[in-house]
Amino acid sequence: MDRVQKQQFVDKLKKISSDATLAVLVKYNGLTVSDAISLRNKMRFAEASYVVLKNTLARIALAETKFSPIVDFFKGQTALAVSQSPIAAAKIAFEFAKEFEEKFEIVAGCMDGSVLSAAELKVLALLPSVDELRARIIGVISAPAQKIAAVLCAPAEQLARVFGAYSSKG
Repeated sequence: MDRVQKQQFVDKLKKISSDATLAVLVKYNGLTVSDAISLRNKMRFAEASYVVLKNTLARIALAETKFSPIVDFFKGQTALAVSQSPIAAAKIAFEFAKEFEEKFEIVAGCMDGSVLSAAELKVLALLPSVDELRARIIGVISAPAQKIAAVLCAPAEQLARVFGAYSSKG
């Protein structure tokens, strides 16, 4: 990798990290290319990114960002999953780690300048997504309205049944 490519990598990593809320540092060992592509696609679908790191360049790129507390963890074959959502990268990483236990390990994470352990990231990954929470809220809000509509319609339905019964007699 020549100097220009290194600078492009550093710039790319700075841009990715500036937009992100959460960073998850992982170690991968023995993943196939198709496995890595699958993970990237899952991350992209969740509006997250997965970048395989050159540790020295990553330390340089992230040294002045909100993810600087995790630069000490960059050892060995590392990659970084980042997302604007506070849980998306963690959720996808843990789902992938279940599938590839021996080849994919979650090391640490960082959110708002705070280092998160793998256990803390797991708790974060188990939280429902924003869309799931919105659906729950809509369900809670709409349930009383449905019950009110059913109560208000009940007398009209009973009256219609009475009229129907009289009309069928006659």
